[in-house]
Amino acid sequence: MTSPVDLRQGAATGGPARRGTTRRTVLTIAAGAALAAGFGRRADAQETGEAATTAPVMPAGERHGISVFGDLKYGPDFASFDWVNAAAPKGGRIVFTAPNWAYNQNPQTFNTFNTFILKGDAPPRVESIFDSLMVRALDEPDALYGLVARTVERSGDGNTFTFRLRPEARFHDGSPLTAEDVAFSLTILKEQGHPIIAQTIREMTAAEATAPDTVVVTFSGRQSRQLVMVIATLPILSKAYYTTHDFEASTLERPLGSGPYRIGRFEPGRYVEYDRVPDWWGKDLPVSVGLHNFDVVRMEFYRDRQVAFEALKKGEVTFREEFTSRTWATEYNFPAVTDGRVRLETFPDDSASGAQGFFMNLRREKFADPRTRAAIGLCFDFEWSNKALFYGLYLRTESFFQNSAMMATGLPSPEELALLEPFRGQIPDAVFGEAWRAPVSDGSGQDRALLRQANDLLLAAGWRREGNRLVDASGQPFTIEYLENDNSSSRILQPFFRNLQRVGIEATERIVDPAQYQARTDGFDFDMTGLRFSLPETPGEELRQFFTSESARTNGSRNMAGIASPAVDALVEKIIAAPTRQDMTVAARALDRVLRVELPWVPNWYKASHNTAFWDLFGSPATKPRYGFPVETTWWWDTGRAEKLGRTG
Repeated sequence: MTSPVDLRQGAATGGPARRGTTRRTVLTIAAGAALAAGFGRRADAQETGEAATTAPVMPAGERHGISVFGDLKYGPDFASFDWVNAAAPKGGRIVFTAPNWAYNQNPQTFNTFNTFILKGDAPPRVESIFDSLMVRALDEPDALYGLVARTVERSGDGNTFTFRLRPEARFHDGSPLTAEDVAFSLTILKEQGHPIIAQTIREMTAAEATAPDTVVVTFSGRQSRQLVMVIATLPILSKAYYTTHDFEASTLERPLGSGPYRIGRFEPGRYVEYDRVPDWWGKDLPVSVGLHNFDVVRMEFYRDRQVAFEALKKGEVTFREEFTSRTWATEYNFPAVTDGRVRLETFPDDSASGAQGFFMNLRREKFADPRTRAAIGLCFDFEWSNKALFYGLYLRTESFFQNSAMMATGLPSPEELALLEPFRGQIPDAVFGEAWRAPVSDGSGQDRALLRQANDLLLAAGWRREGNRLVDASGQPFTIEYLENDNSSSRILQPFFRNLQRVGIEATERIVDPAQYQARTDGFDFDMTGLRFSLPETPGEELRQFFTSESARTNGSRNMAGIASPAVDALVEKIIAAPTRQDMTVAARALDRVLRVELPWVPNWYKASHNTAFWDLFGSPATKPRYGFPVETTWWWDTGRAEKLGRTG
C-alpha cells in the first residue's frame, strides 16, 4: 500500500529522520497524493527527464491499470515488475531505523498502532499490514496496477470509477475482503481520518458497494485526475472489525489487516516487528511477485543518533541509510567495514529532489514582512556550511521542485506569463523576472556584505536597533525559537544563529520530546522548524496540503509555513486540473516562481544519492526503480552470505 504522505529524513542533517529539522522531515508524494510505494523515497535528484506530452486523459473503459495521462508500461498479462527479482527467496530479517514515515508516524517512539488518525504516535511501516485497491509501479511516473482490484473502469465524464475486486482477497482472520469493506474504508477515512487523508479526498462524494465484488466511487466534478490515484492506494479496513472497535481510538491493540505483513512482537517506544504472512492471499499476483521477501521487518527506535549508529556497528541494526555527511565521511571506518562484513554502497536517487529548509511560521507577525524573511535567509552561509560541515557533498536547494522539470529557471516563458499576469499587482514584481536564486556567500561563515544587506532589509521592514539587538515598534526584541526534537542539528544551526545575532536577532534552539514536537507542529506552535518534502512527478491534491490558504488554517496539515496567497491557491488548482503533462509543468513552474519570491523558508541543501551501510546479509535486484528505493520490500535474505557471518536469520 502507498500512503498520501511520507515524511522522511533529509540530505545532511546531523541525525536520523524525524519531524523536526535535524532529522529532516520529508514528504514525498507520488501518484497524485500517494507517496512513493514501499516508502522507498528520499529526494535529491536529477532532472526527471519526463518529456512533455499531449497524451489523452485517462481513457474510459475497464482497465487493469491506470495513470494520470493514460499511458501504461505493463500490459494486462505482465508477470512481474521489471525492477524486482521475481525469483527472490523468502526468509530472514532486516532490522533498521525509519528513513521515512507517514501520517501520524514517529521514527523515535510509538504509542499506538492506529496510524490513520491525527492522535498518537504510530510506528513507521504499520501501513504494510493493510492492502489497497492498487499499487504503484516505481518505474513509471504515476501508474497504478490492481492488487485487491482486478480492474478499474472510468466513466465518460471522469466522475465515476468502478473497481471490480478479486474474490480471493482476505483479511488475516480469513474473512473475505469485499466491496463493503472498501466503501466503509473510504467513507470513514474521509469523515474521521487524518487531515492529510480527509482533506485530500474531500471531492469524493460517495463510495458504494453495488455488489460483493464491485465498489463505485463518485467524485464531485471538481476533483483532479490524480484523486482517483489517491483513492486507489488508501488502506482497506475491515468494516466488521471497526463495528466493534473505535476507529478514532489511539490503541496498541493490533488492528486486523489484510496485507503481506502483520504486527508481531513489539515493545512500545523500543521496537516493533512486522511478520510476513506466508499464506497472504495476494502473494502470487504480478504486482506482488518478487516483493515482501523478509520473514521479519523489524523497526528499531532510538532518540539519539549516535546510539542508533552504534547499534549498526554492533550488528543490532543491519541496514542504515546515512543522512549525515560528517558521519558518512568520517565514521564509517569501524572494524566490520574494514573487514567487509558491513558494506558501504551509494545508490543513485533519480527522483525529484524537492524542498528542504528552515521554515518560518508566517502566521506570526514577526515574519509578516518579506524583507524580514529575506534578511534571515541572508544570515545562513551555505557555502561555509558545505565546506566546513558537509565535506562539499551538497548543492544548494533553491526550488520547491528542485531538480525536476517543474523547477523554474531564468525568465518566465510566455506560457508561464499567461498564468502569472492575472496576479500582477497582487504578487511581487520579482516574480516576473529571473527565477529567485539563493544568495552566494564568500564562504567565510560571516559574509559582511550579505550581513550588511540583511541589516538594511530589517531596518527597512520597521525593526530598530537598541544597542546590539533589534526591537519592534513596541520595544519587544526580535527573537526566534527554533523547534526540534533532538540536538543533532546544533552544529549547523549555531553558525546560522551567530549570524542572526550579528544583525540583532536572538535565535535559540528548543528541543522537546517527540510527542510534544508532533503536538506543537500539528498546531503550528513554533517560530521556525525544519521540513523536507519532495513532490511527485505528477503532483495533485497534495499540493493543497502544502501550499493553500485552507491548509494554513488546518491543524495537522503540511503547510508548516502558513502560506496563504490567492495567487498560490489559483496556481495549485491550475496544476491539479492541467489537461496535459506539459500544461502541468508550466503551471508548476509558475507556482515555483511565486513561492520562491515569497521566501517562507531558508532553503537548505540536497544531493542525488542514497548513502547506505548494511551487513553483508542481503541480495538486491539488479535494477533500482527510478521513483523509489524500497529496500525492505525488494531486497531479500541471502542465506549463503548470512552463513559466512554466522547469522541464521
